[in-house]
Amino acid sequence: MLQEKLVERLLCPRVRTARQKVKPGSILGTHETRHQEKVTAGGFYWEKQYVGFATLPKQVHRKSVKKGFDFTLMVAGESGMGKSTLINSLFLTDLYKDRKLLNAEERINQTVEIIKHTVDIEEKGVKLKLTIVDTPGFGDAVNNNECWKPITDYIDQQFEQYFRDESGLNRKNIQDNRVHCCLYFIPPFGHGLRPVDVEFMKALHEKVNIIPLIAKADCLTPNEIKKLKDRVKEIDKFGIKVYQFPECDSDEDEEFKQLDKELKECTPFAVIGSNTVVEARGQRVRGRLYPWGIVEVENQSHCDFVKLRNMLIRSHMHDLKDVTCDVHYENYRAQCIQEMTSKLAQDNRMDSPVPILPLSTPDVETEKLIRMKDEELKRMQEMLNKMQQQMHKDQ
Repeated sequence: MLQEKLVERLLCPRVRTARQKVKPGSILGTHETRHQEKVTAGGFYWEKQYVGFATLPKQVHRKSVKKGFDFTLMVAGESGMGKSTLINSLFLTDLYKDRKLLNAEERINQTVEIIKHTVDIEEKGVKLKLTIVDTPGFGDAVNNNECWKPITDYIDQQFEQYFRDESGLNRKNIQDNRVHCCLYFIPPFGHGLRPVDVEFMKALHEKVNIIPLIAKADCLTPNEIKKLKDRVKEIDKFGIKVYQFPECDSDEDEEFKQLDKELKECTPFAVIGSNTVVEARGQRVRGRLYPWGIVEVENQSHCDFVKLRNMLIRSHMHDLKDVTCDVHYENYRAQCIQEMTSKLAQDNRMDSPVPILPLSTPDVETEKLIRMKDEELKRMQEMLNKMQQQMHKDQ
């Protein structure tokens, strides 16, 4: 009884506050600002008022929109695969206005270059700093031995720069130039993956999210596309891990689950790009005009362009950035720290004034001597025990 009175006295101010009558139409009386939850303590009930931390997602959203987003996309593949056209189609922009096309003679001695294009895009108040990393010259030379080396070096350089900025004093305005995704264009002709395709993806699959694409899908019939997709899906037998779509959470809506299922079944994406607008069925659409008809870029029965755009921009862009940060960059960072630690330990050992010698295993004579000493100690202990017992008897 005394305990209940103490609890009532301690909770009395809160009970009064919760039990105050609220006038109809007042701010505290609305459902948005008052959480009608009953809490029990000491046998008394009162309504718990709204705290406010449920607005944290809105705060994060407002701050993120104000700050803006960045995304770095790399495109790789032979010349003439439609890389530039596809990028312009994806982001509705023209990044290659002043591009110069080389002839066959000029491409003989051409080396792989790394060219960056940065453009600021805004849509419904959301700002995106898009960086496209192009790799002209890849796969165009007569000898393509290690033609992927400049690309891997560039990715490692971006990791190294981010690691230095992250470890420096001024960490407030760190520029994130890490490559978040690499679209690799596979030629539509041939019988699947070529040796250069396999070696390229082997060199990059642990550094960046690779999404293989079948370029110029309008060159193939639906049956040929299906067969080529099945051959490309055998990429696992080479030990190559391309980007894997995350599993859907149980609380996701059915529409998102269905979209995710379609994306997984559709990989690798067979794509078509076009910068021209044509008229089809009384509508103006982006497509390619052929003597036999029109191929529409955004017609899902013609190609997988819409699925690629949905995956890359609307549904999985943030996951691509998360995998880059949490997996690829963390692996690079752990490797750097391990190398720095081992080098530091080696330098300390070399600078130490006292030479550090390795511990040698005891030989047979040493072990024999140790056993003799142990036996001698046991005998002395037994003699001491006997002397103590004799002294007790005499007393």
